[in-house]
Amino acid sequence: MENDPIAGRLSAVYPELPPGERAVVRVLLDDYPFAALGSLRALAERAGVSPPTASRLFDRLGYGGFADFQAAVRDGARDRSRLLEFVTRRTPANDQAGDPSGDQAGAVSGAALDHTRLEPTPPAPAREADPAAVGEERGQGAMVGETDRAAAGGEVDQGAPAGEAGASSWRQAAENLRAGLDGTLTAVPEPLYHRAAALLAEAGSVWALGGPLSELAADYLIRQLAGLRPRAERVPGSAPGRARTVLDLTASDVIVAYDFRRYSPSTARFVHAARARGARLVLVTDAWGSPLAAEAEVLIRLPREAAGPIAPLAHEIAVTELLLVATAARLAPAGRAAGRLAALDELVQTL
Repeated sequence: MENDPIAGRLSAVYPELPPGERAVVRVLLDDYPFAALGSLRALAERAGVSPPTASRLFDRLGYGGFADFQAAVRDGARDRSRLLEFVTRRTPANDQAGDPSGDQAGAVSGAALDHTRLEPTPPAPAREADPAAVGEERGQGAMVGETDRAAAGGEVDQGAPAGEAGASSWRQAAENLRAGLDGTLTAVPEPLYHRAAALLAEAGSVWALGGPLSELAADYLIRQLAGLRPRAERVPGSAPGRARTVLDLTASDVIVAYDFRRYSPSTARFVHAARARGARLVLVTDAWGSPLAAEAEVLIRLPREAAGPIAPLAHEIAVTELLLVATAARLAPAGRAAGRLAALDELVQTL
């Protein structure tokens, strides 16, 4: 998508738009080009705005309405799935034939694409200053590198032997991962870790949750944090379990939510209910910013540069590890963490 002129135009105008039209742009880029191929009403509903608000965006962009915008998208549309493009480029037939493009997206139906997409990541919009954020749209640090290369194998000579092409693709993915991780660590200023660590160390209880992939980072946080302090738990997955959790929350408790595009409605519902009970929120999200951003006491935004065809969980884990280090350092002077870890080790050996 990075080379698509329409997507580029949407990203370029994003900072200048009013909030309602920004919401439409986020939906379009989050699911580009598929979000543009339905009705105007469906697009507006996904963005949470009225159809006239959505329509004004396309007038502003110089199209003769939504139908003209749709036609332009259809004319330039091609598969935007990093994973599908990566796999398609790496088929033996392509390698042997020396296909210069490796692009077989036209042979795949829209339905198939829907089932194989793995969170296509559009370029992040220009950043707005927010001193409380992790460079919330990164006032503290710049985005680095090219965002979201179409695929790790995109620059590989398709005529190369399969083994060489695979090795080159792997090296490119490793390079992108390294650059993206450096950008993530640069984007999150140290004081932000300490603010979050203060909440995690002093909270009555800590509860963490995430989306389909980011829940792995939430699970990692709790597994490690539970060794440092008591009452660190994963948010249950079931509605009854979540209801029981919310019922006992107070203003002394902290929720850690990992929320990335496509933002999880179930995460939002839990956070809203927890906030109504007075619980505080540490939110880890992406450059666009989760709809929960306004609820967060500590807001950490990550660039999420890709390591290839798959959205990188490594960035979320890296930031989580640094957050754990800051929390452990805060607990260490009182001896709370050391005593607990020693007792835990002894019990592990016994059990």
